[in-house]
Amino acid sequence: MTMSDMTAQRHERRQLWVDRSERIGLIVAWLVVIAAFGIARPGPFLSWANFSTIFGSQAVLVVLTLGLIIPLTSGDFDLSIAGNLTLSAMTIAVLNVYLKLPISFAILAALGVGCLIGAINAVVVLFFRINSLIVTLGMGTFIHGVTLWISNSNTISGVDFALPTAVIVTRLFGIPLAFYYALLVAALIWYVFTFTSAGQQLLFVGRGREVARLSGIRVDRVRAATFLVSGLLGGLAGVLYTGTTGSADPSSGLSYLLPAFAAAFLGATSITPGRFNPIGSVIAVYFLVTGISGLSILGISTFVQDLFYGGALVVAVALSQIVRGRQERTS
Repeated sequence: MTMSDMTAQRHERRQLWVDRSERIGLIVAWLVVIAAFGIARPGPFLSWANFSTIFGSQAVLVVLTLGLIIPLTSGDFDLSIAGNLTLSAMTIAVLNVYLKLPISFAILAALGVGCLIGAINAVVVLFFRINSLIVTLGMGTFIHGVTLWISNSNTISGVDFALPTAVIVTRLFGIPLAFYYALLVAALIWYVFTFTSAGQQLLFVGRGREVARLSGIRVDRVRAATFLVSGLLGGLAGVLYTGTTGSADPSSGLSYLLPAFAAAFLGATSITPGRFNPIGSVIAVYFLVTGISGLSILGISTFVQDLFYGGALVVAVALSQIVRGRQERTS
């Protein structure tokens, strides 16, 4: 074996170690955070009640993050998804509480509202060829205005208890069903990304739209589908939010947008580094929430939450760009 062969093998082993480290890095970081807070406050932090709260209370954020990674994979943004959540939740409250319509009809209407928002985003972005960042930012603001209008800027409570029962009250292994709904959505997206032609086309479009178009992929159709799915998941997040709180707040979605983007970009640094992926996104959500929970137990002021999420978003975007750039150089 020549010296060059030995050098190549060492390089391959080092590269393999780096790749494996990147895949599990976020999981290791999560375990380190758990260990650190567990040592600092073992009683309240390591209790099953705390972890049950962490897992069960973040289904809305998980679904919202999963909704974001669909258009992000194709190179688009959906800044309207938080407004979508709020309007969908308010749709349920108005129909069920004010108009006394069945909760099942109200849920279907909320999901329909989410799909409609996604369709409008797709039409404006693709027909008029406007940057998705601008379109969805404007749409999110418009949706917020509609929500304030139909709710008269009031929080509406008293939603049929059947919805909270199906979302947060009923538990499996001590964790609310909302957690398992979010995992089911993540598993479905993972399957589509990994094993279907639609998922492969989506990844191909995200790597290069012009190349994908020349390869025969209907790029506009793929991008339109991402907005529709994102809209649907925004509506589903609104359903879960209403089920979690039993009410609808006209400003509820605003607090979810930054954490969702932070989790989406942070998740792109693990499991499948350089790609937005559902498993990494779920891990990222619970990594961030675990940190917030630990800081709260330590008695840190609530403003640290904004510092934590904002800092995490900046770091996550930087890391995802570094990982993607390194992979492009080695591919």
